Amino acid sequence: MLTYNFTNIGSDSMYEYLYKCIKNDILQGTLQAGEKLPSKRSFAKNLGISVITVENAYEQLIAEGYIYSMPKRGFYVTDFKGVLETKQREEVQEIIPMTSGENSYLADFTSNQTEADQFPFTIWAKMVREVLSDSRIQLMTNPPCGGIMSLRQSIAGYLKDFRGMTVQPEQIIIGAGTEYLYGLLIQLLGHEAVYAVENPGYQKIGKIYRNYQVNWTYIDMDDEGVEVSQLEEKKVDIVHISPSHHYPTGIVMPISRRYELLGWASKGERRYIIEDDYDSELRLGGKPIPTLQSIDISEKVIYMNTFTKTLASTVRISYMILPRPLLEQFYQKLSFYSCTVSNFEQYTLDLFIKEGYFEKHINRLRNYYQNKKNGFLSAIWDSGLHKCVEISGEEAGVHFLMKLKTEKAEKNVIELAKAQGIKLSPLSKFYYEKKAGIENTYVMNYSSVDMERIGKIVRGLEKIC
Repeated sequence: MLTYNFTNIGSDSMYEYLYKCIKNDILQGTLQAGEKLPSKRSFAKNLGISVITVENAYEQLIAEGYIYSMPKRGFYVTDFKGVLETKQREEVQEIIPMTSGENSYLADFTSNQTEADQFPFTIWAKMVREVLSDSRIQLMTNPPCGGIMSLRQSIAGYLKDFRGMTVQPEQIIIGAGTEYLYGLLIQLLGHEAVYAVENPGYQKIGKIYRNYQVNWTYIDMDDEGVEVSQLEEKKVDIVHISPSHHYPTGIVMPISRRYELLGWASKGERRYIIEDDYDSELRLGGKPIPTLQSIDISEKVIYMNTFTKTLASTVRISYMILPRPLLEQFYQKLSFYSCTVSNFEQYTLDLFIKEGYFEKHINRLRNYYQNKKNGFLSAIWDSGLHKCVEISGEEAGVHFLMKLKTEKAEKNVIELAKAQGIKLSPLSKFYYEKKAGIENTYVMNYSSVDMERIGKIVRGLEKIC
């Protein structure tokens, strides 16, 4: 019987891996046209996987036309005839261009890449030299699993001074990116828990939960954030939210909803809230919104933040703050893990914060993005584009929503924009299911947009209305 090895499937879910294996065998000719595939039950038993995994793989192959089913007879390989060689060549060609990380767009509103001019290279280089000169022994000493204590102390001090949060350095766990920290949390909180994400929301979080093969769902949002009633209905244990600046809608969760959410969490021993504060430092109007963690008296909030938004998208240093009841469990279960951020980076960032450069950098960055946003919006209002757009969610962060008043289909608008050298990110792709009334609304991330091109960009957008 047909068989595959599942010991090294990488980041794929099991059904995705199985789908790819079968698809590859069909394209390579290992599975011939008209050949019958094993039944779902016998295949699952032979591979040692669930029937639903085989069923999902078969459904995807049917949807793409690689196999077909015959009632009460089974599943068969489609006859590709002379098309097979062409398909193989096309697939190889598709993966070649995606290697450099660069693109030729006039403006890419899907990118969160940091502009090189905004990184403090001179000061960072100075910190690097000091670390190399003064911390040679520390650089060669293995750090604790949660990260170097001096950096955790610096982060705790920063959070107290600028976010009003009182945390112990030991509660802070440092890791190479939030994706890695999500993985630790799943191991800590358990695969049997039910996890929830915001709808609409940052799709990568759902993909991570799916690839870890945990039970997860999505919770719809209203104008104040996630709907708490749905958390009860769907029997959720862990909910992942961004209350201070929801991505991508820009919603700020009001205090009433925050206390309602904390109340929900306090009713169950296994219930926790993951507060993703990913861009709180870049709130451009008024002071940063107080964190949910700072008003949590039941110790039900796991706080997460990252330096990728404030320093650079390539600086993979993030951290989470565990409530004290979870902290002991973390060190009992997961302390065997090594910290995934190098000593070199940790000591450099520690010095950068301690000597006040991080605070100065944030202040400069806020002014820069404020001017950039104002310049972008002014260019829109001073052009003919203002007649066919509505702008919202521009108060915080480095993106806003732009709704086009057009009869054109969203798919056509995206293609027309691409022809103008503009890459758009539709709001619809952040929903887990289709929703009426959001077509032709776009998430405009302007962090990497060249303002010297703004006139040409606006004229390009004007042409597609």
